[in-house]
Amino acid sequence: MHRAEKERLMESLANNWSWLALAFVGSYLIGSIPWAYIIVRTVTGGDVTDHGTGNVGAMNVRRSTGSWAWFVAAMAADALKGIVPVALAKTALFTMPSLLLVPNGKIITGLGETGEVLAYIPLAAMLAVAGAVLGHNYSIWMAIIKRGFHRTGKGLATGGGALLAYDWRYFVIVIVVGLSAIALTRYLLAGQVAAAASLPIGAVALGSPDWQFALLIGAMVYAAHHKRFIGMLKGKEPKLYINDRMGPRG
Repeated sequence: MHRAEKERLMESLANNWSWLALAFVGSYLIGSIPWAYIIVRTVTGGDVTDHGTGNVGAMNVRRSTGSWAWFVAAMAADALKGIVPVALAKTALFTMPSLLLVPNGKIITGLGETGEVLAYIPLAAMLAVAGAVLGHNYSIWMAIIKRGFHRTGKGLATGGGALLAYDWRYFVIVIVVGLSAIALTRYLLAGQVAAAASLPIGAVALGSPDWQFALLIGAMVYAAHHKRFIGMLKGKEPKLYINDRMGPRG
């Protein structure tokens, strides 16, 4: 890339930094919506964080309510927290000034004299995925409710929804690997960790140029599972941890 072309690229990105910031912050706020807390409070009058692992997630709704139907509802709601902001970020790209775009929502920030692509960067969609997952894992709304900021979730359903909107191939990889690991080991946690690990590996296998991004998201999800994963290796994690008071918090 020539110097003039690099300057065009940087100027294009600088002109649209506000769009990128909006994609991240908006996705974080949407991802922060504590649907599990809302559902359990509405259905039972209780607090989802008082049960099971203490997380604000779909499986803890099952542990809190004893209902698979409410588990499915919470899972769908959390997935939408990822789908909606990423889909909006990709759609909003088409309204950005000074950028050339392609139908899948990725940004082409410059073209050479012969028409070759100089940069192909899905920055807004990447930030939307990261923001949604971070919002679920560290919900600002739960911080207000609990008057304290701490980890609230693990980002699986939200991350899965975000990946579906970002690149359906990543979604298929993590679902297949995660469910296979659960079927083989009978540990829900093993499937969750395997799904997180499969994301960057799958990106490399697909030859995707955004494998660093996939590594970051996988690391974010694994970090939320690390403590209990180590506990599982030490025999402290129950198989098919679906009922309240079966296993550890965290």
